[in-house]
Amino acid sequence: MDPTPRLIEALDADRDGAVARLTEWLRIPSVSAQPQHAADCVRAAEWLRDQLSGLGFTAGLRQTPGHPVVVAHHPGTNPALPRLLYYGHYDVQPAEPFELWTTPAFEPTLFEGPNGPRIRARGAVDDKGQVMTWLEAMRAWHSIAGGPPCPVTVVVEGEEEVGSPNLDAFLRDAAAELAADVAVISDTNMWNADTPALSTRLRGLCYVQLDIRAASRDLHSGMYGGSALNPINLITRILGELHDDQGRIRIPGFYDGVPELSAEQRAAWQALGFSEQDFLGEIGLSVPVGEKDRGALERLWARPTADINGIWGGYAGVGSKTVIAAEAHAKVSFRLVPGQDPQKVVDGFRAFVTARLPADAKAELQVFGLGHGIEVPADSRFIRAAQAALAEEYGRPAALIGCGGSIPVVSSLKTLLGLDSVLMGFGLEDDQVHSPDEKFDLRCLHQGARSHARLLAKLAAG
Repeated sequence: MDPTPRLIEALDADRDGAVARLTEWLRIPSVSAQPQHAADCVRAAEWLRDQLSGLGFTAGLRQTPGHPVVVAHHPGTNPALPRLLYYGHYDVQPAEPFELWTTPAFEPTLFEGPNGPRIRARGAVDDKGQVMTWLEAMRAWHSIAGGPPCPVTVVVEGEEEVGSPNLDAFLRDAAAELAADVAVISDTNMWNADTPALSTRLRGLCYVQLDIRAASRDLHSGMYGGSALNPINLITRILGELHDDQGRIRIPGFYDGVPELSAEQRAAWQALGFSEQDFLGEIGLSVPVGEKDRGALERLWARPTADINGIWGGYAGVGSKTVIAAEAHAKVSFRLVPGQDPQKVVDGFRAFVTARLPADAKAELQVFGLGHGIEVPADSRFIRAAQAALAEEYGRPAALIGCGGSIPVVSSLKTLLGLDSVLMGFGLEDDQVHSPDEKFDLRCLHQGARSHARLLAKLAAG
């Protein structure tokens, strides 16, 4: 007998309870980047551990050199079914600047929106609210059937927002314990509030810092201007040459390995009806940039980018200080697509900078992260089950979409554990991820939980 109607009934009856539990978790300021919140990260991990233990999981905290990882196992009611590994993260971004929040970042607040009630708090959608979608599905299965039908392993880390520096070592050491057939992750977006989506493409990330130094000390611009090399002038000139007038990136070998879209893929994306004008209009812009001969979704999902994320040097305080700085710095990120080699991109950028250095200038490149682009097979039994579950919940097919951002764990799970991932997210474009007033629609929380419950039922039915 199909348990789905009873699961849906249980989730519908406990909607207020789910919101209360999410509110309780959101109150814990588990900011992984700030040492003063280290104890809060532990509290957030313990909260989740206790929730999982109450649902029949064997759950505990695994220590790392940073924040702990929550690991939990459930044998499932049918151990012969595929084992699923659910991944998420309990850490959140810093909430500063606090003054830009409508209500305090760690005092969750309900308010009305176009799709009904929303909850505003740091971590509401990234990723506590999305973790709660599958946690509440597990709760429904526990109440109806004594547990999920499939064997389940849970891994929820506390350092995703600082680049997961200890996750790969943890996955490598625990590989045997974490063996599974597929990973399930809710940390991506829907196509819109009415249309579910499965993300099948993720861009990788190469993140570096460029440091350029010249004179042995800062110099008086009147005494030395016109004679001494200015590192800030130099770094802006070099970075200003990153793109040509068609939006292409000029680093040697940068496009090596970048595949062209198939006609079928291009047609499928065009059929989504994406409006770049509306997309940019929501953030106060009107003119797209990037490669001029490429379509909007192709540029966002299937083409690599280069962006200056920060630049500094010299005097930036109140008033004036006539100085030629001895050094200048910039943060530069490259979003990469499947087929690109991140190390080759770093080497190419280094060569690009070196070729433009005059005498007396010295450059150093610090590499903070390298991640490959990922393409998930769209025809696996797990993707088909997720498509069926989402179509049943929303009454329309799930869009198969790309994601311009990066989820490094997807690459790690593939490389270290051999797992493909089902990226079934319930965020919306207006959730203000990483910004003040981050929110999560309660409709997305509830339908996300129902979708995860349906996914388990589909997998149980074969």
